[in-house]
Amino acid sequence: MRALVWNGVNDLAVETVADPTVLNPHDVVLKVSLTTTCGSDLHFIDGYLPGMQPGDVFGHEFMGVVVEVGPEVRSTAVGDRVVVPSFIACGTCAYCKREMYSLCDTTNPNGALQQPLLGYPSGGIYGYTHPFGGYAGSHAEYVRVPFGDVNCFPVPEGVDDVSALFTSDAVPTGFMGADFCDITPGDTVAVFGAGAVGLMAAASARLLGAERVIVVDRLASRLTLARDRIGAETIDYSEVDSVQEVLRESTGGRGPDAVIEAVGMEGHGTGLQNVVDRAKQAVRLETDRATPLREAVLACRKGGVVSILGVYGLTDSFPTGVVLNKGLTIKAAQQHGQRYVPRLLAHLAAGELDTSFLATHRMSLEDSVEGYRIFKEKEDDCLRAVFQP
Repeated sequence: MRALVWNGVNDLAVETVADPTVLNPHDVVLKVSLTTTCGSDLHFIDGYLPGMQPGDVFGHEFMGVVVEVGPEVRSTAVGDRVVVPSFIACGTCAYCKREMYSLCDTTNPNGALQQPLLGYPSGGIYGYTHPFGGYAGSHAEYVRVPFGDVNCFPVPEGVDDVSALFTSDAVPTGFMGADFCDITPGDTVAVFGAGAVGLMAAASARLLGAERVIVVDRLASRLTLARDRIGAETIDYSEVDSVQEVLRESTGGRGPDAVIEAVGMEGHGTGLQNVVDRAKQAVRLETDRATPLREAVLACRKGGVVSILGVYGLTDSFPTGVVLNKGLTIKAAQQHGQRYVPRLLAHLAAGELDTSFLATHRMSLEDSVEGYRIFKEKEDDCLRAVFQP
């Protein structure tokens, strides 16, 4: 089959690779209908996240049609049109039973590679380095889905493929970030980052009852989407002296009740600390450019919640004293998609949620190297490039 592979830092290619097969009785093989770029892929493409090997098929946000099932698969059948969360869950370990699916104790066969840094390993994820399981990713004609009955969610009639695609990762990640905020009527939620995850966090905060949602970014096209598609207020951080002061003034001196950080380790920003971050990251003295994370902590009101969705490494210069003295609650996780996907598909079917505008560029898998270039450079107002194998 044809697949997009990582051959080295900033070295991608579409090549012919072996077809996936059922390896475990609980496996499903999916013919991929659509698969999309994600900002977290850029971390290993740019060489900031180690653990990829030449020839690895990557991609973790996808949907498709079931073409083969293992003998122990019960509720998923050949021909089902399904969406699959990016993190792989077994459904039976202690973490899955608590609906903390990205912490699954079963699905990461390479957990020992993570343990020195994390203490305890995460679950496995498709196409996202060997420390995260070494699974083949979705930028391919076919993909193997372990524990098919736990990880395949049927797409309702009336929900198109493009809309369903983003319930694999961007939407449940954003929704989880809003869910972490414990939103009550009258709350104001600020979202740092207007990529697909940030926009879906803003839309989810609306769904969960936030009175005001304020999105912070520097890209005009994305801020326009936040205003026009979600009804959020916006701040272009490149045009103000201090985002913190703007948020303080717009909330009567109190600050947002919750702040969602949806940027991650390659964040942009302004000021001296951002210059220092860029220099240290360039020479690999630190893993992250964490300006948005620090600003989120500073901007949040006393006693509020900071919800972290951006993917980070080992951040230094984190304002621990600010967290302590303001009595902040920090909540963070990789997405627990299996907890949220059924609810999100129901919102799509009911017309209460729109994800279709995230797909700004659609192209064939053969053009996916160019798709990643456009996505990385944010060229032509690219928000997400969607590939059809």
